[in-house]
Amino acid sequence: MTALFKRFPLTPAILAICLSACMTPAPPTPPERQTKADSLIVASIRAAGDKEKSVIDVNPLRDPGVTSLQDGAKADALAGRFSDAAAKLDQALKLNPDSPDLLQDRAEVAIRLHDYTDAEKLARRSWELGPRLGPLCARNWQTVVELRDRVDDQVGADNARKSVAKCHVEGVPRY
Repeated sequence: MTALFKRFPLTPAILAICLSACMTPAPPTPPERQTKADSLIVASIRAAGDKEKSVIDVNPLRDPGVTSLQDGAKADALAGRFSDAAAKLDQALKLNPDSPDLLQDRAEVAIRLHDYTDAEKLARRSWELGPRLGPLCARNWQTVVELRDRVDDQVGADNARKSVAKCHVEGVPRY
């Protein structure tokens, strides 16, 4: 080794620089933000609607053709065919474009298709057209909660959580 240092006199200096560079700690990497799986987001949205035991629960009369498309979309979604479910719901929305429950169903399928921006727009539109109370209202706002949480917008998520609570209407006590 001494013969190597005699041939290349700068080698010890270069070696010292290289070793010192290797010893500096790497900058800490920021922790990765965990996001909820789409299936858990949709389950949370549906649970909000199921949990809502408000006095108000509006179920509009439906055209049989629209009902058939909606039922087919539910079957497709359960089977994991989200693109097919979206196509059926889009077809149903052409027949009944202002249907709040169809819009919310389509929002939930949009989440499964990773189209989060459209999902939030659909949920908000559903709320605008819907009864603004009861289970559908809770699903609308829980969609916004989940999607705001997903992008780490805590102010938006907290506001939406407050709106979920406003969906509930107590009944008149009967004795």
